Amino acid sequence: MDTRVANEMITVPPGQVTLSDRRTRRSWSVELAPYRLGAFPVTQALYARVTGERPSAGDGDQLPVEGISWWDAVRFCNALSLREGLSPAYAIHAGGEGIDWDRAADGYRLPTEAEWEHGCRAGTPGPRYGPLDEIAWYRDNSQERVHDVGGKLPNPWGLHDMLGNVWDWCWDVYDAEVYGTYRVLRGGGWFDEHWSCRASARRRSHPSFQVDDVGFRVARSVSH
Repeated sequence: MDTRVANEMITVPPGQVTLSDRRTRRSWSVELAPYRLGAFPVTQALYARVTGERPSAGDGDQLPVEGISWWDAVRFCNALSLREGLSPAYAIHAGGEGIDWDRAADGYRLPTEAEWEHGCRAGTPGPRYGPLDEIAWYRDNSQERVHDVGGKLPNPWGLHDMLGNVWDWCWDVYDAEVYGTYRVLRGGGWFDEHWSCRASARRRSHPSFQVDDVGFRVARSVSH
């Protein structure tokens, strides 16, 4: 698999997904228009080609890039957009703390939490889109290390590694009232137990956090 394939985008059909918050015991439904989602997590080779940097603990072109903060991920999205002649989705404030999302932009961005879960489920009703050992690298089968993207079966819509391997950063703030600017992580990683590798499992972290089981995949809005 070359880095071009690793940036393959899948058009996700419209739909509805129900999200929930364990602390507030609140659930809410989100209606989603079609959008595009990376078939794979961003690889080290693609990240290096766009940014000139290789921040990961592991080393391999087709390994998912990890050790990436949320801020690193949004800056990459803008850089990839500019590289491909697209409109950047994000305006980062001077000083690097605030950020605005231009929802009309055609460039790359992080998926929303609702987009991520809808894409992960791919129309399947259960907590996972297939038997976990067949679709994900997690603690029981990963030998406690990250693996090349695309090594496990994709979900029915052609999205790989939605569960396991590395967690994906999402756009959303997790719970502003309690955790401030902490952002949502989804999908579980190579070091996680099976219960973290579910379509509904949520994790949170500070947007400057970097660790070797957190990466990201890109999304794009579909023009109407």
